[in-house]
Amino acid sequence: MSNKKLAIIAGAGAGLGHAMMRRFSAHGLHPVGFTRSGTPADGLDLRACDLTDAHSVQAAITPLIAEFGPPQIVVHNPASLVISPFLETSLEEIEACWRNMTLSAAVLAQTVMQPMVRAGGGTFIVSGATASLRGGAKFSAFASAKFALRGLTQALAREFQPAGVHVVHAILDGIIDTEASRAMHSLDPAKMMDPNDIADVYWQLSQQPKSVWSHEIDLRPQSEGF
Repeated sequence: MSNKKLAIIAGAGAGLGHAMMRRFSAHGLHPVGFTRSGTPADGLDLRACDLTDAHSVQAAITPLIAEFGPPQIVVHNPASLVISPFLETSLEEIEACWRNMTLSAAVLAQTVMQPMVRAGGGTFIVSGATASLRGGAKFSAFASAKFALRGLTQALAREFQPAGVHVVHAILDGIIDTEASRAMHSLDPAKMMDPNDIADVYWQLSQQPKSVWSHEIDLRPQSEGF
């Protein structure tokens, strides 16, 4: 078994996903990132996996636990953004949002929670959004899935924190600075969320003493109204 502890990032795309992998690696962990495509990136252990399929997730994570032991950190980070008037949003799009963000979290948790409990604990972080707290016009699919994801995370916290697993819901109230988001929103990067800074906070959450665990935090740029 490897001497390095395992970190799993589900939804490890460019931006926050890659930033988390680099940050966790710098702290001595072996991060493995899962994406739909597993597109290679320099120095990162990225693998393709359908996070909504329990058999695929089990097949991907079981060998990692055999090699590294149960994960010290697990981050659920998939996003499926649909912005559309409700009457123009198909039921297929609504279901896809729920599957990609909520079902995938349930699949991931069912795969890792028992090994983490047996190992004495770890940290399970879920990336939320502004839409986790309020639904906006044209965000019916996205907000309904994010609401459900928040409820699932609360339930996991109340069930597994007594067994030593620190469950955190992080509300990312802003736009993460990536090439894609710059092209889409034309915002000043100073008014966006630096993915490296978010990764730092996620690492800090994993290091919180048991006497002061956070369950839900909100992160936003200094300039963001709320």
